[in-house]
Parts: sequence; structure tokens; C-alpha cells
Amino acid sequence: MISLIVGLGNPGKEHEGNRHNAGADFVEALARANNVNLKIDKKYFGLIGKFTCDGRDIHLLIPTTYMNLSGKAVAALAVFYKIVPEQILVCHDELDFPAGEIRLKKGGGHGGHNGLRDTIASLGNNNNFLRLRIGIGHPGDAKLVADYVLKNPSKSEGKLISKSIENGLAVIDLIIAGQIEKAMQLLHTTSA
Repeated sequence: MISLIVGLGNPGKEHEGNRHNAGADFVEALARANNVNLKIDKKYFGLIGKFTCDGRDIHLLIPTTYMNLSGKAVAALAVFYKIVPEQILVCHDELDFPAGEIRLKKGGGHGGHNGLRDTIASLGNNNNFLRLRIGIGHPGDAKLVADYVLKNPSKSEGKLISKSIENGLAVIDLIIAGQIEKAMQLLHTTSA
């Protein structure tokens, strides 16, 4: 069962709406859906909030470190609340999927994603957390990736990403409850 939901992104107005902030955008949408006001908390290096689901506290976190230091925030909150990696859902942008596609995955490597890389390292090299992978598409050339993820999607891509976030929100209660297979089945057969 999930106790902590993390949305990866970069802080600051200049990064709002960037493809790389899809995970943070998901957690912001989840907070709105649950009437949670995310507040900055320096001891957790991020924006935090909390809501109750089936009588359990669900912590929300958007690190305010830059992407490549995301694990610092995740580890700080997880250690304080004694949340193990298996109880964490990390939401992030995914180059391997087109905009509009969203997938749930348990464990695995970082796939070159610096936010995941730092989170895995900061959790003692434990990668056994869930990932909600929000498709943003690929620019077609690895040399263009760094610039691509730090730009806003086109209007049509943005609509597809927003729809995939809605699809993720539709199954979040299943994910929180640990009904991962059911959530995967619903998510993986739905497209934006």
C-alpha cells in the first residue's frame, strides 16, 4: 500500500509546464482533487501535503531541489515517516512513451532519468518503488533530449499529457490500496 506519492520536476516559474515537470503536474492535480494545499517545507526540501484515503495518511511531495537532486527530498520525508521504498509511488515524465500514454511499473532501473537515478541512490540503491510513467514523447535524437525535456509541449501534446494525468488520477485509489494489477490493467488499456 502506498503512503508517499512524489512528483518529479524542476522548481521555479521558468520550468512550469515543461515536459520534465509532468510528474510534479500529476501530484499538483492530485492535491487539487483532494483539496490539499501544498506548502513549502525546508526540512523535506519540497512542497508537501497530506490527505486521508481509507483511514490512512497519504503524503504528497514535490521536491524543490532540481531534478538531479530529487532523492534528497524523497529520502528526507521517507526516513522521517518511516516509509519504505515499497510504499512510495514516484510520478515522472517518460521519453519512451508518446504524449498521452501513461504506465505503471514496479521497480527497475533509472533509464537515464536523473530524478530516478538520484532517488534510487538516496534510498540506499533500493529501486523497489512504484513509478507512474507519464509519456512526453522523444525528440528523435539523444542529443536533443536535454533541451526537449526543458521546453513546454505543443498545445496538442499538452492536451494529451493532461488527459494521461486524468487517466492516472482515475486509478490512484487502486494504486494507493495496493491493487497494482487492477490499476495496470485499467491504465494500460486506456489511451488519451
